[in-house]
Amino acid sequence: MAILKNKEIKNLGKEELKKRLKELERELMKINSQRATKANIENPGRIKEIKKTRARILTQLNK
Repeated sequence: MAILKNKEIKNLGKEELKKRLKELERELMKINSQRATKANIENPGRIKEIKKTRARILTQLNK
């Protein structure tokens, strides 16, 4: 899933934001389980991107 920019997040509807949020959480859970089992993570920087995008979506939903 692609990382969303602030402009893109503001243009999405509430239901679409919730859908994207669930997808991000699922992906983050997958990466964290790989990290916990000491498996090689393809892109470790992705964790930070996911967390930031998740925070942006939550901020938009709470406005």
